[in-house]
Amino acid sequence: MTGKLKGVLIAATVVAALAIGGAAIAGAGGGDDDKGEVDRAISGAALDKASAAALEQTGGGRVTDTEVGDEESYYEVEVTRDDGSQTDVQLDRDFDVVGQEPDEESPNDDD
Repeated sequence: MTGKLKGVLIAATVVAALAIGGAAIAGAGGGDDDKGEVDRAISGAALDKASAAALEQTGGGRVTDTEVGDEESYYEVEVTRDDGSQTDVQLDRDFDVVGQEPDEESPNDDD
């Protein structure tokens, strides 16, 4: 094998290894749902409205996580109460509550 061809093969192998490694890191980055989509947090005025609706529904607490385009609703707001319990409040596009369920995940889960 010539030196030039050997160099090209080595370079191609390195590029392929980097591409595979980058894809593995991106996949392990968290925040992905089962469809490979990245979760988006609610922001701006929508965050204020969604937070107010969720806190009213739960009777207080603090908003600890939010998501736009959740699988159950348009908005999802996670509320943590003073006792440490968590509830996910589902909201439609108009910030009306369409569901609520206890969040059974532990605080250290990466989901």
